[in-house]
Amino acid sequence: MKTKIRTMLLDAARTAFEKGLLPSNQVPEFEVETPKHEGQGDFSTNFAMVSAKLQKMAPAKIAKSLVEAISDTPHTPLGSVVEKIEVAGPGFINFFLSPGAWHPVVDQVLKQDATFGASAIGSGKRVQVEFVSANPTGPLHVGHGRGAAVGDAVGNILSFAGFDVQKEYYINDSGRQIRTLGTSVWLRLQQIQGKTVDFPQDCYQGDYIRDIAKEVLDARGKDLADTDEKQGVEICARFAAGKILAGIRSDLDDFGVRFDNWFSEQSLYDSGRVQTAIENFKEKDLIYEKDGALWFRTEKFGDEKDRVVVRNNGLTTYFASDIAYHDEKYERGFDRVIDVWGADHHGYIKRIDAAVVATGRKSEQFDVILVQLVNLLRDGNPVQMSTRAGEFVTLKDIVDEVGKDAARFMFLSRSYDSGLDFDLELAKKKSADNPVYYVQYVHARITGILNKAKDEGLIDQIDFNAGSNLEKLLAEEELKLIKHMAAFREQVEKSAETLHPHVVFTYLMSLASAFHAYYNRHKVIMEDRSLSLARLSLVLAVKKVIRNGLTLLGVSAPERM
Repeated sequence: MKTKIRTMLLDAARTAFEKGLLPSNQVPEFEVETPKHEGQGDFSTNFAMVSAKLQKMAPAKIAKSLVEAISDTPHTPLGSVVEKIEVAGPGFINFFLSPGAWHPVVDQVLKQDATFGASAIGSGKRVQVEFVSANPTGPLHVGHGRGAAVGDAVGNILSFAGFDVQKEYYINDSGRQIRTLGTSVWLRLQQIQGKTVDFPQDCYQGDYIRDIAKEVLDARGKDLADTDEKQGVEICARFAAGKILAGIRSDLDDFGVRFDNWFSEQSLYDSGRVQTAIENFKEKDLIYEKDGALWFRTEKFGDEKDRVVVRNNGLTTYFASDIAYHDEKYERGFDRVIDVWGADHHGYIKRIDAAVVATGRKSEQFDVILVQLVNLLRDGNPVQMSTRAGEFVTLKDIVDEVGKDAARFMFLSRSYDSGLDFDLELAKKKSADNPVYYVQYVHARITGILNKAKDEGLIDQIDFNAGSNLEKLLAEEELKLIKHMAAFREQVEKSAETLHPHVVFTYLMSLASAFHAYYNRHKVIMEDRSLSLARLSLVLAVKKVIRNGLTLLGVSAPERM
């Protein structure tokens, strides 16, 4: 609809120029928006205000000329469905559409079904979304859960908006944390065998380490019998990392998150890519030696200081493998790379951006989503997230208690750049206070209505691809529902462009609210058969849009509640 109004305005500007009403045929950038207040029409444009300097006329006079030109052009893109056009304020042009302008939306939803709301703004550009990527040193916690929900939803939305998306998990299976994991398991194994050992504070403390040590002993006891500590730590490290990673995969699967690719950090070393990346930057004079260490000139690219890539003990830093990893991403042909990180990685953005630009890519090809912390509550009271013993609330704990759908919906209920209060008891409530129940209930309620209509012989099937008697949909609440549905694609595009999945969440809550308001005032099935069929068409369309939106967020659309 906005596109048609833009076309109408451009045609009107050309007509007004030809008639001498406007001195210039040039057109600046302008907006066509949905007004915040209903009395301001269905759509409004700032065309006249942004044209004032160019036309050297008062905005109100420009607006009046445009409206006159539209009135003189009978065959406009919207034809007779424009009921009224008015000039408001300093020069806004407000468009009021007839109900007939909106009725085709219902047919569009029914016909397009699962593709309604999809967009082509991505133009097939290849995008990689890398998220979670937790170290395989312990189970996923609540913060990882929010990052998983965000990353997965961003990938879904970008794909729906026409991008070619790959979701990737980067396995940090090399370096200090893996050696620490191996040491932690090895020492617990010694304790299990009755040996007295000091267990350092910098080792992993959770009970899961002891559990893994028992499994190592059962599985690899013979291999460990005569081995030295160095080899034993290595065996323990690989066993533990594999065990924990399998648990992470399982937890993410239960959470509805599946990756297209799992990429090993160790493979970057095994293939020589890390060393190659360092040598390439040396040749470009982007890496230099100081105090026995190798430094990357990140300050040259906007970082606050240069960063170490190889320590003076010869060991590489995480930054070194990250340089190689991101270079490898672009070599795979991705036009854009999106990393989803925890809030504590804020200081890491500049150095990775520097590495990307240093390899000849543009900064615009690299995005970072920083996911803020989750405050876990129970009936409004804080829940202890961790203990000194290294135990913490895991993603599995959350999913087991409230379910996948509620967990994902709550994680996406606010912008990821804001902290999130997650109330476990609220997420389990079967009431309008619970956002996921509030939205899912609409889908289930409509399914019930359609089943009743089928049982009563009004319709043959509860799903159909064309509306009936749509001209009868004239009630204010009906038109409001249709207008909400018409805005779905725009919200999808907004979400894709901003990388904010909570835009879809907010849209679904608004659509659900409009449905509840409608259903509380109007019967769908009544004695008037033709009106019943029209309303059944309407609510089925709402059901499909609700389902499409929930799918983007990775939340199911139940047939009954």
